[in-house]
Amino acid sequence: MTADAVNERINRRVAVLERLLEEKGVIAAGELDVVIDGFLARAMPLNGARLVARAWVDDGFRSALLEDAGAAAASLGMPVGPAGHGEVDLRAVENTAAVHNVVVCTLCSCYPLRLLGTPPTWYKDAAYRSRVVRDPRGVLAEFGTTIAPDRDVTVWDSTSHVRYLVLPMRPAGTEGLDENGLARLVRRDALIGVTEVPPPS
Repeated sequence: MTADAVNERINRRVAVLERLLEEKGVIAAGELDVVIDGFLARAMPLNGARLVARAWVDDGFRSALLEDAGAAAASLGMPVGPAGHGEVDLRAVENTAAVHNVVVCTLCSCYPLRLLGTPPTWYKDAAYRSRVVRDPRGVLAEFGTTIAPDRDVTVWDSTSHVRYLVLPMRPAGTEGLDENGLARLVRRDALIGVTEVPPPS
């Protein structure tokens, strides 16, 4: 059995356990995500946020990230890691005024774990995996993200060997922030593409 098959089996078991705990009232829907997010915020910075912040302040790095995201990540000491029988092919897709990108894995829950931390429960849910392909604008609206009608939405489907990272647009009002300050604004959901990075409060 390949590593991908083992990971898929584990992901399915975890999803079933989460669903059962929610159905039995042991935990509320989404409660586990809140706990995991809190742990990750304390335990490790999101490497993906660091990549985005660097791309926002360094046009050369931005170009390198869009050309070969795996190599760009490795240049900052962030190896993406192996997948099955070979290395993960990490690709960065850039949000612009003309296009908004969102990531899904329709087959299971392939995800750049080393860059984004643990995937949220909704990312692994069959409803998200099927609906975001058919109705991306509707799904994004449920996350509070309204995309203008004249802006295209592109859905990227991860595989066992290809992972995607969204490079969000830099929000207004961040001109005075340094790279570390910018990285603190970036959240996992913006790197998947279901939200955008809000301006600083």
